[in-house]
Amino acid sequence: MASVHESLYFNPMMTNGVVHANVFGIKDWVTPYKIAVLVLLNEMSRTGEGAVSLMERRRLNQLLLPLLQGPDITLSKLYKLIEESCPQLANSVQIRIKLMAEGELKDMEQFFDDLSDSFSGTEPEVHKTSVVGLFLRHMILAYSKLSFSQVFKLYTALQQYFQNGEKKTVEDADMELTSRDEGERKMEKEELDVSVREEEVSCSGPLSQKQAEFFLSQQASLLKNDETKALTPASLQKELNNLLKFNPDFAEAHYLSYLNNLRVQDVFSSTHSLLHYFDRLILTGAESKSNGEEGYGRSLRYAALNLAALHCRFGHYQQAELALQEAIRIAQESNDHVCLQHCLSWLYVLGQKRSDSYVLLEHSVKKAVHFGLPRAFAGKTANKLMDALKDSDLLHWKHSLSELIDISIAQKTAIWRLYGRSTMALQQAQMLLSMNSLEAVNAGVQQNNTESFAVALCHLAELHAEQLWMLCDQKIQFDRAMNDGKYHLADSLVTGITALNSIEGVYRKAVVLQAQNQMSEAHKLLQKLLVHCQKLKNTEMVISVLLSVAELYWRSSSPTIALPMLLQALALSKEYRLQYLASETVLNLAFAQLILGIPEQALSLLHMAIEPILADGAILDKGRAMFLVAKCQVASAASYDQPKKAEALEAAIENLNEAKNYFAKVDCKERIRDVVYFQARLYHTLGKTQERNRCAMLFRQLHQELPSHGVPLINHL
Repeated sequence: MASVHESLYFNPMMTNGVVHANVFGIKDWVTPYKIAVLVLLNEMSRTGEGAVSLMERRRLNQLLLPLLQGPDITLSKLYKLIEESCPQLANSVQIRIKLMAEGELKDMEQFFDDLSDSFSGTEPEVHKTSVVGLFLRHMILAYSKLSFSQVFKLYTALQQYFQNGEKKTVEDADMELTSRDEGERKMEKEELDVSVREEEVSCSGPLSQKQAEFFLSQQASLLKNDETKALTPASLQKELNNLLKFNPDFAEAHYLSYLNNLRVQDVFSSTHSLLHYFDRLILTGAESKSNGEEGYGRSLRYAALNLAALHCRFGHYQQAELALQEAIRIAQESNDHVCLQHCLSWLYVLGQKRSDSYVLLEHSVKKAVHFGLPRAFAGKTANKLMDALKDSDLLHWKHSLSELIDISIAQKTAIWRLYGRSTMALQQAQMLLSMNSLEAVNAGVQQNNTESFAVALCHLAELHAEQLWMLCDQKIQFDRAMNDGKYHLADSLVTGITALNSIEGVYRKAVVLQAQNQMSEAHKLLQKLLVHCQKLKNTEMVISVLLSVAELYWRSSSPTIALPMLLQALALSKEYRLQYLASETVLNLAFAQLILGIPEQALSLLHMAIEPILADGAILDKGRAMFLVAKCQVASAASYDQPKKAEALEAAIENLNEAKNYFAKVDCKERIRDVVYFQARLYHTLGKTQERNRCAMLFRQLHQELPSHGVPLINHL
């Protein structure tokens, strides 16, 4: 049930990829692995700039941060990483560690005494506040606090660490010699990747606070963005259990355990971990510190909300509703409008299978009105909506909230689509896809698993379908069948469309009936659909139905009855700023005026509507508009004198050629047949026999190929 709500509900685990482990009781301490890292740092400071190349220095700098933050790894693995970056330095580190491990305890004592010299002098080798400087100071402080017995145990552990590393090094010596050259070439071409893998994680003891924070942050980020690079569910759970063994109240580890169990669809363990997370969060007082006295209640209501989302993901809708009711009750007591809005959104998700789901959406919209938020469906202008989104976008970009940025761009795409601005909608959708593509290249992770990404792809599919690309299989097949005059095939596709969208299916069924001259059946369907859409306040469909009803009337030789329908559709289009539908309505009004015998007024109306249709309209609509212009030109030329009439007919033929080109792009043979018939008549009037015969032959070919339904040419827009 991947949806935008899952990214919005309370997720205290991550803030821009950083884990907040405020309640970790274990401090930093010295381990044999960290002594080896200290030796590496010491050797780097002692090695002159000329001894190490710039490329090797850069690789070592890239290697340091994962080594300082990550968990302890084996000595052989550490040697291998250093050797891939700088073989010369790896050899020096190996010799220093060997001398220390095979020497005496005083050698380790002397090593830590010498570390303090790194900060001495007017130009110290290491700055105290740098990442390396802080690590050195922490290690020196932790070592100085050890008792003699603890120092002896540390030295014994160092010796064992060295011996295990030597055994592993000997076993892998031959393999490392053959693969060294290949590894060096690979490092020159690729970014260094030392992410935590299964063989690198040490399970022998507890991690320090920083190691735990880094481990949890990395794994949570990988689970969110690229699950294949994270530890396997079993290995990750083993490490989390190890963390919790030393600190059972580590809340963030419980939350990562919850995310890990979701991967394997383990409803019991994921629920158990989620409840433990909020229990620990309340017990430790972490929420109260950041939210004052409100922290306790806040944790409770968001715990219920998360539990509802969890049950919804597993399809336990009754349990999800019960948890949502609990979250709503606590949120109402605390007057938490943000939590209530999240609850309302989840209620809508749960109620989508019910017939009253639109009521919940209306409640959410009323809340938006209460807080003074502009809405597209209220007829607000585009600039007001964009200004409202701009203020929130500033916060999103300022705090690098990538998911909310994606959602905002997807909303802008939908708004521009609603207002009929396909070019702007296309730009916004492509911007979202480009942002995700760039992020994947730079960060090495994929961000295309969010709902906003899917919405952008859907908008692009619709926009491309209007410009000769696929929208969805059912709709495109239906449109093609209608364009080819294969109404029986279009009728068979209505069932599939109805299964996906009942309103769209009924509308297209009426379109098929109308094309088959079953006017009474089409009228009944359209009237029922009109009442239903008005009840749901589906303005776009209401306007489309009104246009279809108007077409039904003029095809039944009752154009005067069609005019009120068209005027109502035009008023709704203007009220809700639906520019493209308004242009479509004006096009139909012009056709009605042409039928009523006033082509001059129809031509003046067309000048109002033709520009937005040619700019943002579908290919088929562009062809219909140019065809209508030609019809109006011919009708207006009836009263002209002969030279002016011939000039008007020539202009009409040019517009017919343009209309034919548009229809040819969408392979609409039925409308091409009408155009060439019209052209043949005009060429005959102008005395151009050769052109007339060519159009007449093309008309005959198409007429034999396509069925004829006896509809007068002038009554077909």
